[in-house]
Amino acid sequence: MGNRYRVAVVVVALVAGLVPVSAYAGVEELPVNTVPPSVSGEPVYRGKLVADPGEWTPPDGLTYRYQWFRGGEAIRNATRRTYRPRLGDLRRRLRVEVEATNGTGGSGTASSEPTDRVRRARFDVKQRPRISGTRRYTHVLEVHPGRWSPRTRQVTYRWFRDGRAIRGAQGRRYRLGHEDVGHRITARVTLRKPGYRTSRTFSRPTGAVLHRVPARRTATYRIETRGRITASMKVFRRQVAETLADPRGWRSAGVAFKRVARGGAFSVVLAEASTVPSFHPICSAQWSCRVGRYVVINQMRWQHATPSWNSANKSLRSYRHMVLNHETGHWLGHGHLGCPGRGQLAPVMMQQSKGLDGCRHNPWPLPSERWHR
Repeated sequence: MGNRYRVAVVVVALVAGLVPVSAYAGVEELPVNTVPPSVSGEPVYRGKLVADPGEWTPPDGLTYRYQWFRGGEAIRNATRRTYRPRLGDLRRRLRVEVEATNGTGGSGTASSEPTDRVRRARFDVKQRPRISGTRRYTHVLEVHPGRWSPRTRQVTYRWFRDGRAIRGAQGRRYRLGHEDVGHRITARVTLRKPGYRTSRTFSRPTGAVLHRVPARRTATYRIETRGRITASMKVFRRQVAETLADPRGWRSAGVAFKRVARGGAFSVVLAEASTVPSFHPICSAQWSCRVGRYVVINQMRWQHATPSWNSANKSLRSYRHMVLNHETGHWLGHGHLGCPGRGQLAPVMMQQSKGLDGCRHNPWPLPSERWHR
């Protein structure tokens, strides 16, 4: 006979006067919940939840048993007062059911209110990532991922230039390119682990990336024209400056260039094709030329490049880089070079407009052409 049934019989008998009250003076009341159980702690993966049994009457001599529920489903082996949410609990609400039992085996049950939905835990980042290495063009930087808890092997990397992601730069190491010079580099470390929120932590930015070598000399130049000019001089001035300052060019040999309004160590001249031979008999109206202090750029080639360059589907901008680097290279003291081997990049000091001998078009000085490697 169940406890509740026995109590009901006793109550009926007492009310009817069939049994003296003294005969049941020793019957113990069933536990009755007066304040519902509750759950303390944050409902987060691997966090700690603690059940409070609430208040019961009569309060003395009670023992408690616990059962945790995920929604309406009892969680297997979750029968302690404390509970740490599992992967299966994510985005679900939890509650605890408490059974109070008195000394004679009488019992009662009560349930807590459900918790908020279980959330993913957060990584504890104890030390942020840092970057090591020489911040110069062509050098390699490495990101050290830092320290965090808990540990995970799901770690990925991404590199940024002035806050913008660098395409394809997703390894632990990054080789600095010409686009990086003058900009700051940061690395982002991303952590993932089941049950945890994805954590993304950035390193401190580097200082501005430097050229491959410090400037060992500064060459001043001015811009001039000869003949009837139809090309945009604004574009010409800008692209000359860009080519001479580019980390891939002669700046990588330790030569810095500065434009001046008057004087200067040399002149970059945009010349109408028919005026080019006037600089020296060795110059042709078909090509660009360098004579003494003059780096002469043939306007026809500046505007249309050469047949071989165009047939290789190379851009006009890359041709302009090449011709400026080639003729400026002569002013710096470099002579003509031949093809080092079939399929290889042509030296910028090779006469690429006239033939390649199996080499490939190239607008920039090779490492072997630079001074002070």
